[in-house]
Amino acid sequence: MSSFDVSNLFNVSGKVVLVTGGSRGIGKMIATGFVKNGAKVYISSRSPKDCEVTAKELNALGPGQCVTIPADLQKVQEVERLAKELSSKEKVLHVLVNNAGAAWGSTIEEYPDDAWTKVLTLNLQRVFTLTQKCLPLLRAAAEAGGVTDEVYHDPARIINIGSVEGLGVPNHETYAYSASKAALHHLSRNLGGRLGWEGIHSNTIACGPFESKMMAHTLKTTGHLILAEIPARRIGTPEDVAGTALFLASRAGSYVNGATITLDGGHLARMPIAAHAKL
Repeated sequence: MSSFDVSNLFNVSGKVVLVTGGSRGIGKMIATGFVKNGAKVYISSRSPKDCEVTAKELNALGPGQCVTIPADLQKVQEVERLAKELSSKEKVLHVLVNNAGAAWGSTIEEYPDDAWTKVLTLNLQRVFTLTQKCLPLLRAAAEAGGVTDEVYHDPARIINIGSVEGLGVPNHETYAYSASKAALHHLSRNLGGRLGWEGIHSNTIACGPFESKMMAHTLKTTGHLILAEIPARRIGTPEDVAGTALFLASRAGSYVNGATITLDGGHLARMPIAAHAKL
């Protein structure tokens, strides 16, 4: 076997990254990982104030940079504005992290119709819309990474934040959320198969329980029961999800395309599939 360089496997310094829902939760964890490893990270969320607070915090950490472009991704016009503003600032986008999402829990008898519209729009449709609008920047990044004999040396990356609830049937009633994440996983594979030829790789991180605003109530009320089902005996940490994203965005993960990485400490292996079981 010929020698190969392992000294630069996880380097993302200088890369341009967009993280939706990047002002808090898993999005903030990922944005922090990229900034601390020298990337220029754009974060977006509905709240300009939350974006500014997070950007100030991350810029103090360095050595990378955090820039805000607030946007309400439920609205297609806002997606278009976000992509246009990013294009006015950057010539390339090396990494697009589709993290923004919504959840809704209710009984099957009372589950409202507008919950489906809200959750599927943000968790699924807008992932496609934003990816579509960012294609020129992603293609430019792939070309900038170098191409030899139609092989892209440093592909652009799409990282979609999925969920174990899209892989197994959860034991609580979040019908639209779990369905949207299952669809997102398949959309990500579809994008990988279609765009991989152009040097744009698409993968999914299917997250288990992490400390976030979305999970706060569940962890507070039933956290002990969740931990009892995780072989790793803990919930996810910022290092876990940031490290996985850095792997996918770096040379170390450049041969990964169309994959769904389960990041849950073994939770899925223990997830009950009886729909009537409740925490």
